[in-house]
Amino acid sequence: MDVDWQADLERWLAAYLEGLGNKTRRRMCPAYIAGLIGPGDRKSIQPMAARSDAISYDRLHHFIGAGLWDSAPLEATLWSQADELAGGDRAWLIIDDTALPKKGKASVGVAPQYATTLGKNANCQTLVSVTLASGEVPLMLSLRLFLPESWTSDATRMEKSGVPAPLQEYRTKPEIAIEEIDRVIAAGVRFGCVLADAGYGLSAPFRQALSTCGLYWAVGIPRHQKVYPADVQLIFPVAGRGRPRVRHVPDVKSMIDSLNRQLAGWAAFYRFTDFTARTFRRIDTVVFWKMAHWLAQKYRSRIKPLMHKWYRVPEISQSKTWLIYGRSNQGNAVGKALRRLVTSQKMQFRWRNPERNPYIFRDEHRNTVTSRYHDVAMAMGQG
Repeated sequence: MDVDWQADLERWLAAYLEGLGNKTRRRMCPAYIAGLIGPGDRKSIQPMAARSDAISYDRLHHFIGAGLWDSAPLEATLWSQADELAGGDRAWLIIDDTALPKKGKASVGVAPQYATTLGKNANCQTLVSVTLASGEVPLMLSLRLFLPESWTSDATRMEKSGVPAPLQEYRTKPEIAIEEIDRVIAAGVRFGCVLADAGYGLSAPFRQALSTCGLYWAVGIPRHQKVYPADVQLIFPVAGRGRPRVRHVPDVKSMIDSLNRQLAGWAAFYRFTDFTARTFRRIDTVVFWKMAHWLAQKYRSRIKPLMHKWYRVPEISQSKTWLIYGRSNQGNAVGKALRRLVTSQKMQFRWRNPERNPYIFRDEHRNTVTSRYHDVAMAMGQG
């Protein structure tokens, strides 16, 4: 090893060596890091000790295997230097995970799981990473080991491997990431936005926790991620047969209520425009068939059988619509009809728009308009 290079490394590590306390650990730390970044393909303890004459295998193994130092001073030094180099309002805090492929089953957290480095399921350890980046400068802040349920459900295995008691409870990767973000914020590290891929973005508790902390965030979501209005209630029905459900589903009744409120708003707006009947009819057509396709996808059925089940027979002076059955707050079965903006009254109708349109900030003269569509009539905005 080049003597000048080794001296520069020890000078850079001086702030970290103070946190190790024991002089033997302060001597082993530069040797171990030099072995990691030095020449050679294998970076385990035995090959690194064999490539250096200054340290023995037993001492280096005890330094790594025992790990009797407090990591808090080392993290404080690392995060302070990272904030000086890349911190600020234009910095990004990137949440991700990395995998360490392993053989055997003795290493803590090793289990068959998805390995990001391999792009497939494999026997590996998974670590949640937090990186501070600014421009082209990424700085790793922390790596936290993820314990699969195959480990947390086996207390004897964790005790034998020396897993600390506070870490023996199962935690998802998003939960670990939120804990690390809280620690980074408490340490005073500055950043402007949190970034994460779809592996974390699909977790609603993760996104909600970021918003609760008042953070700006941008996360990926899978292409099959479903998004519902805030007033749509999600329920967890019990399956009568087959496998139990693992995800919540939207309450159809609350979805119809939300959609009907939107239709009422559109009716209130478009009744102040020309060709209102034509606009209402187009809205009705789109909403009707969108609902049909949604039901067909939800129940994996063709539209025709669904119409036999949920298609509402038009009443006198009414139009065809969907009658969706759901549960009330008391648990009773109730039917909710999809609102229609146009009914079929087989007659002409007339309306006069007001001289002052509340949706247009100018005076405009309006004439009486007679509909040329004999099969439609306005059903909204008359009460």
